[in-house]
Amino acid sequence: MSAAAGKPRLLIVGPPGSGKGTQAAFLAERFDIPAISTGDIFRANIKEGTALGKQVQAIVSEGGYVPDSLTNEIVRDRLHQPDAVEGFLLDGYPRTTDQVVALDALLAENDASLDAVVQLQADTEEVVARLLKRAAEQGRTDDTEEVIRHRLDLYAQETAPLIEVFTARGLVVAVDGLGEVDEVTARIDAALASRGIIVPAV
Repeated sequence: MSAAAGKPRLLIVGPPGSGKGTQAAFLAERFDIPAISTGDIFRANIKEGTALGKQVQAIVSEGGYVPDSLTNEIVRDRLHQPDAVEGFLLDGYPRTTDQVVALDALLAENDASLDAVVQLQADTEEVVARLLKRAAEQGRTDDTEEVIRHRLDLYAQETAPLIEVFTARGLVVAVDGLGEVDEVTARIDAALASRGIIVPAV
């Protein structure tokens, strides 16, 4: 397992407002692995005006979803880059069970597989309160309670089948995502250690 060499292949999932982005950045930094977010890749390509960016922009501007085939190809390209060969942290992919199948096939090409899935859990009411507070502080008038609850419902619907698949494989480490940032980080470290994945000290 790649984790034995200190470079695991990880996936992090968590609802909006669970601090997933913060914890993903911490994990990537300490393991010295790239944090790979399909959303970030899409946004970067749109900003740079690449062929991919134009393709994604056309789909998104019409309110559509980027098809699995395109997303899978982007992930394939990213995971073949030198910095991701030994290990990585996926954030936002896979989102569907079909994408799980595609990721399995991609990793199998190198006799590899995911080492763990970090699932950040958070009480819905606390997350709603946290996101409403953030929306007020940042002037996000579109982030109403109704919109926030809809996003949380969508997350639950989309993620449940994935968690089921990865739980069956014994890969999921569930962590309470609420509390002080360093407390959550410590919980993640302990959960990964229980799977033999030791987070290096910075």
